[in-house]
Amino acid sequence: MFFTAALATADFLAMQKPTGCTAFIIGDAGLREALEEKGISITDHNPDYVVIGECTAITNQMINTATNLVHKGAKLIGCNIDSFDPIEDGIMPSCGAWTSVVEVATGKKAYFCGKPNPFLMRAALARLGCHSQDVSMIGDRMDTDVVAGLESGLEPILVLSGVTNKTNIENYAYRPFLVVNDVGDIAPPEDSYDVPGYEN
Repeated sequence: MFFTAALATADFLAMQKPTGCTAFIIGDAGLREALEEKGISITDHNPDYVVIGECTAITNQMINTATNLVHKGAKLIGCNIDSFDPIEDGIMPSCGAWTSVVEVATGKKAYFCGKPNPFLMRAALARLGCHSQDVSMIGDRMDTDVVAGLESGLEPILVLSGVTNKTNIENYAYRPFLVVNDVGDIAPPEDSYDVPGYEN
């Protein structure tokens, strides 16, 4: 099972407001499904929260609506702090960047439920019914994914199919437990690269 920032966000909102919680969302189907599974109603009429996640078709109208709802009192939630995602011809703004627009426009600070927030790790372990020694953190970013795994006592696995490449791992003072090309390469472990100081 994969536990995502959208699932952590849904758990957080359900914990904060167990009944009658409402949210306006900017995000793809996964975020909507995660919130609705927790009984959170999606609305643009005086919601309790504005939630910004990954969105492949974001519009100015969405940002304008989110900004005005937060200005009127809705609490601002970001699924993760990633400011950009890689695309075929470069990069595109991501959740953290869009959330920062609403923060600047409203003067309100967002709470981010995703990595490297330890809440995501605790929520994942609780949902999975697992202990930290039995779980790995998989991600493509050294500054959020890997550090989140390390600080939560999980074994961080870095995939090279996203932001980080093999060369710039050396820019960080910490190391992942395992480095692989993509998620499909996680097993068997002999397909991984050697990382100094760790046995793969």
